[in-house]
Amino acid sequence: MAISKGDKVPSSTLTVMTADGPAPVSTDEYFKGRKIVLFAVPGAFTPTCSARHLPGYIDSVDGFKAKGVDEIACVSVNDVFVMNAWGKSSSADDKVTMLADGNGDFARALGLELDGMGFGMGKRSQRFAMVVEDGTVTELCVEDPGAFHVSSAEHMLGLV
Repeated sequence: MAISKGDKVPSSTLTVMTADGPAPVSTDEYFKGRKIVLFAVPGAFTPTCSARHLPGYIDSVDGFKAKGVDEIACVSVNDVFVMNAWGKSSSADDKVTMLADGNGDFARALGLELDGMGFGMGKRSQRFAMVVEDGTVTELCVEDPGAFHVSSAEHMLGLV
């Protein structure tokens, strides 16, 4: 069953690149006491994700901060090295935290896994965005297959 508005984010471990190398990120700790906009993409460096999804959030950081958002994070079923390289090549720097869901455990725990086997992509995450306040989902927007609208930065700015 997919996560819904009002649900707690499931306990999981993601990975982030630090100056000292890859580091685990507990979702329980990450979302605790903060307001975070988390968006998920099917894959780093893929067309819509690279041309529209990530850049929209990078360009909208100030708008989200003005509305009380503590952090914006991007998650994808990719390894931490790919997510780090994608963040650097996109100039995400200190604007968007790039989180790796290497084995897709988080996507699966959310009930938002995507079967990309037919495209040679394996199991991935559906494209979605959510607002999480102190570990609870307060807004959730999941895209229809092939769509890009409700998870965009522009749309989410109106919901924060």
